[in-house]
Amino acid sequence: MTDLRFDDLRALFINCTLKYSPEPSNTQGLIDISRGIMDKHGVRTEVLRAIDLDIATGVWPDMTEHGAATDAWPEIYRKVLDADILVLAGPIWLGDNSSVMKKVIERLYACSSLLNDAGQYAYYGRVGGCLITGNEDGIKHCAMNVLYSLQHLGYAIPPQADAGWIGEAGPGPSYLDPDGGGRDNDFTNRNTTFMTWNLMHLGALLKRAGGMPAHGNQRSEWDAGCRFDFENPEYR
Repeated sequence: MTDLRFDDLRALFINCTLKYSPEPSNTQGLIDISRGIMDKHGVRTEVLRAIDLDIATGVWPDMTEHGAATDAWPEIYRKVLDADILVLAGPIWLGDNSSVMKKVIERLYACSSLLNDAGQYAYYGRVGGCLITGNEDGIKHCAMNVLYSLQHLGYAIPPQADAGWIGEAGPGPSYLDPDGGGRDNDFTNRNTTFMTWNLMHLGALLKRAGGMPAHGNQRSEWDAGCRFDFENPEYR
């Protein structure tokens, strides 16, 4: 039987809603489903609402070194590195991810050149997923952007690593609205559950394997001249 112990894992959900606390967030409603499953199995979870934090715009790890008066990102980045699982969640606006989601991804990218102790990119050995909410079309488009970005930065993406809910296209009920049907939608509930378990399964596999094997992907070794069996015909 598969080992269902996950109490050595940490998960960080970043809610990229455009609503400041304490205004209710439909995205948070969907996060709570996934987080609840993780909590039941001992995963230590945390949720950040990005818009409540003073995250500077920019593509450097600490934007106070590049003109910003304040920047919450360095502290958030420490939480990102502490987490075995990262879930980015946000709404659809004009068929695309929110501006807050884009800022969070940009700041993740700002740290993507940093290395871990094995000389790999810092996000190696972690898994990523996403949750999308809204009342207009675009779940798959938004999920493609988020999951591509995460894997490009070094995150491992398990099968079925996204889930979402949209109501009828156009103005209408949102996920948490009593007459919206979001919380009773079987497709959304199934995909959110599958995503959560797949994140936990892959997170546990990587955690107990000591991360992604450090051969053939070490930036430090490449820079030192190691080519990991790469042969360029021009130099034969």
